[in-house]
Amino acid sequence: MASLIAGSGMLAVARGTSSTSVASLVAPDAARSVVSFNARPFERSGALSALKSSGFCSSSVRNSAKSGVVMASAGSNGTGAGVPGLAIDLTGKRAFIAGVADDQGYGWAIAKTLASAGAEILVGTWVPALNIFETSLRRGKFDESRQLPNGSLFEISKVYPLDAVFDCPEDVPEDIKNNKRYAGASAWTVTEVVDSVKKDFGSIDILVHSLANGPEVSKPLLETSRKGYLAASSASAYSHVSLLRHFAPIMNQGKCGSVISLTYMASEKTIPGYGGGMSSAKAALESDTRVLAFEAGRKYKIRVNTISAGPLKSRAAKAIGFIEKMIDYSKANSPLQRDLEADDIGNAATFLASPLASAISGTVFYVDNGLHTMGMALDSRALGEIQEAAAPAEKVSA
Repeated sequence: MASLIAGSGMLAVARGTSSTSVASLVAPDAARSVVSFNARPFERSGALSALKSSGFCSSSVRNSAKSGVVMASAGSNGTGAGVPGLAIDLTGKRAFIAGVADDQGYGWAIAKTLASAGAEILVGTWVPALNIFETSLRRGKFDESRQLPNGSLFEISKVYPLDAVFDCPEDVPEDIKNNKRYAGASAWTVTEVVDSVKKDFGSIDILVHSLANGPEVSKPLLETSRKGYLAASSASAYSHVSLLRHFAPIMNQGKCGSVISLTYMASEKTIPGYGGGMSSAKAALESDTRVLAFEAGRKYKIRVNTISAGPLKSRAAKAIGFIEKMIDYSKANSPLQRDLEADDIGNAATFLASPLASAISGTVFYVDNGLHTMGMALDSRALGEIQEAAAPAEKVSA
């Protein structure tokens, strides 16, 4: 709701008109449009709070909210100059997010922010995690984290079982077919999922790759087996190629034809402890992003970008073994000393999926509080010794 309202340029809210007129908030002439609606239902639903938190409402909002009458201007200086806002409105667009298995990670945050902008959400969940995810969703365990700025809960239109390591049923080995963790699930290889989405919905506009797995991630690269290395590359890098390859023919072309993946700074800098070939997989993912941006751009008019996200204490990240230390290091040494939130990545992904980013493709989009810019650790013991040695000597009195 807040994103829709921010795009209306100039806004008037008056008592006595229907709340259903909110749908017309984004007007063709945003700089001059004046829209009315009853403020009280929005105060109850939390939308009024969203207006305030967005910085859109001035003191006049706070003073008049009690009476149900709100006047607000889009001018950031409060002058009411009628400067139009930049709204991200993905109404009518459909997104498929591969790699959502709980409400903690970046995949969930991206799904939520895309839904906030109006997109319809489909998700692909790793088969062994499917039952737990769907049960938790059905029983309301995710309701708190599903809450949107206007107080409503974002909906997932459909959850698909997915194992992006396998392109088609013929690729699945017998041990997986007979694995009890896959029992009862069907049509979960990449081509089968794409066929199911095409049958159910016809097409998508946005594809999000939020997948990564390295079975030997805790091992140094020197101790990583060939099998472990190739498994990390298959699950974390080639799955991106495969998903785009098979989804592209059913993706709508144009400004909202967008593919987004998630990478990490270990692709370009050494992160001791991030092993098992995962750093190599992320480097491959970034290289593939550039090549796919060209190929998919020319063939399908689809944009391809990847977000280099800072560390987050998600359930999946705990497999690394020292995620807390990575978070502490990031906060101590980043230009912006703040906690990185999953919503930071969700907001960036929603921007990249929107028409506002229609000329951006083939990029590594850093969302890490600026940590990637640093060439020296400020909390380094060695740095402390250098600073101590460089300090001027105290004068000794005679």
